[in-house]
Amino acid sequence: MKLSKEVKVGLVTVVAIGCFLYGFSFLKGKNLFSTQRKFYAVYKDIDGLVEANPLLINGFRVGMVGEIQLSKDTSKSVIVTLILNDEVDIPRNSIAKVISSDILGSKAVQLEIGDSTVLAQNGDTLTSASEENLKSSVNKVVAPLQKKASDLLSSIDSVMVVVQQVFNENARANLSKSFESIKLAITSLQNTAYRLDTLVYTEKAKISSILTKVNVLAKTLADNSDKLGNVISNFSNISDSLAKSNIMSAINNADVALSQASVILTKINKGEGTMGMLINNDSLYRKLDKSSEDLDRLLKDLRINPERYVHISVFGRKDRNKPKE
Repeated sequence: MKLSKEVKVGLVTVVAIGCFLYGFSFLKGKNLFSTQRKFYAVYKDIDGLVEANPLLINGFRVGMVGEIQLSKDTSKSVIVTLILNDEVDIPRNSIAKVISSDILGSKAVQLEIGDSTVLAQNGDTLTSASEENLKSSVNKVVAPLQKKASDLLSSIDSVMVVVQQVFNENARANLSKSFESIKLAITSLQNTAYRLDTLVYTEKAKISSILTKVNVLAKTLADNSDKLGNVISNFSNISDSLAKSNIMSAINNADVALSQASVILTKINKGEGTMGMLINNDSLYRKLDKSSEDLDRLLKDLRINPERYVHISVFGRKDRNKPKE
């Protein structure tokens, strides 16, 4: 049987349309030759999720996202249809989570399989969840960097203000003077170092002698360390003895004696008592002085005219022994 050109063209056209429809469905994730189940998930925000985005389990594609529509109530939640291949079993407590499938922000739905023994049936609504979107993630990373950049700019601004203040005309002049002073100080240090080097070179013999004597002294101290220990021990014993002696009592007694002497001297200065009158009243001194003068005149007169005071009789004894007539 010979087919006409028209029939051949018609058959080719039908096959081409069928292939196109199958390819289009395949690209959208639909398999016209396999049975599929539908599940639903309700989201407040799908963050750019569109139809035909993949439905994944552990990164493996098991279906796709079907129809997306807004709910008719006032919440305006987004109802997403999830088309799943028939051969995959889903526990009822599984979670349908909207995620970013690549760094460009393409979206997908990740099924996090639960541990329930009860399986979800065709048409059930699964628990929904959303991954943190790329914008929020970037903001969390960028916000600290932005704060650090702002702080850095503030610091740079402060530094520039300081630099402007430093490099004004007066500051430059002061810096020039400072550098000149530093140069002079370095030159002075160099001269001092040169002089020290010259001094060490010229006095090398004396320095060597001093070091030798120091070494001898150190050796002597080391050789007589036992004697030094005994001396230190003796000083320690003396200090212990002084600490144990009744020094405080002696000091207190001396303080009391000094206080009493101060009282006595105060009374003497006021003219109280015999001693005070003797020291402060000059009448006794005048009388003693007058008596001394009188005694001196008496002694002179006694020396010059002794007969006034001493009567000597040569014959007095004989007269007394002579018998009376």
